[in-house]
Amino acid sequence: MPESSASYLIAIILGIVEGLTEFLPISSTGHLILAGDLLGYHSEKAKVFEIVIQTGAMLAIVWEYRRRFLGVAMSAFSDPVAQRFIRNLIIAFIPAGIMGLAFNTLIKSYLFFAVPVALAFIVGGIIILWVERGGQKARVDRVINVDDMTWQDALKVGIAQTVALIPGTSRSGATIIGGMLFGLSRKVATEFSFFLAVPTLVAAGAYSLIKHRALLSADDIGFFAVGSFTAFVSAFICVRWLLRYITTHDFTVFAWYRIVFGLVILATAYTGVLQWPS
Repeated sequence: MPESSASYLIAIILGIVEGLTEFLPISSTGHLILAGDLLGYHSEKAKVFEIVIQTGAMLAIVWEYRRRFLGVAMSAFSDPVAQRFIRNLIIAFIPAGIMGLAFNTLIKSYLFFAVPVALAFIVGGIIILWVERGGQKARVDRVINVDDMTWQDALKVGIAQTVALIPGTSRSGATIIGGMLFGLSRKVATEFSFFLAVPTLVAAGAYSLIKHRALLSADDIGFFAVGSFTAFVSAFICVRWLLRYITTHDFTVFAWYRIVFGLVILATAYTGVLQWPS
């Protein structure tokens, strides 16, 4: 990607899209695929860029919870609570790590397109509606603090995260809604989803950079840096807002957004109003 004002504008737009959607249950990957298609930026290097800037969004979590992470790091060898926190993150990360390595190429070949993304939007929205309106009537919050999570809780959330390998599903949506179904309170499910983003997005970004390093050059540093910084800023704003939002609201509005947006994408694809890559 040549360094130009136009290319940097693309980096800024995609960075904002990434930051605003990464931690909401609406799928950042799905939105990046659609935004990239509309901007005409959907090469192999574009896929690397979209994954790498997720690391920028992840840094918003590190900054927001910097005291928590610093405390865990300083007491990792002496505090059982910190050790349990680290253990749970590792356990929750493993399922998606294994499945991602096994099916990454296959998923990118067949599912990184508008129609599969739209279908995943709709299905995910219906599931969120079911959980919020019917599936939770008999649910009792068994875990009301992240530090009270067992390794079994972490493993269940990690398994739920594997579903998010399908673009349009949403990593945050899968882990938060999955966590709620498994007995985590809304706050705990949301916070653990945030924490799990750190190893997950770091690993995904590093893997993509190493695997596709031949596609990149020194000219790309500025482009990637702008996208990552923009993702960080917009994600930080979004995380602060979401933490306040969940204290008095559920996720129904995101479910309807997913369904309506997915139907719009399918309609434009079917009618030919927009020529989505396939």
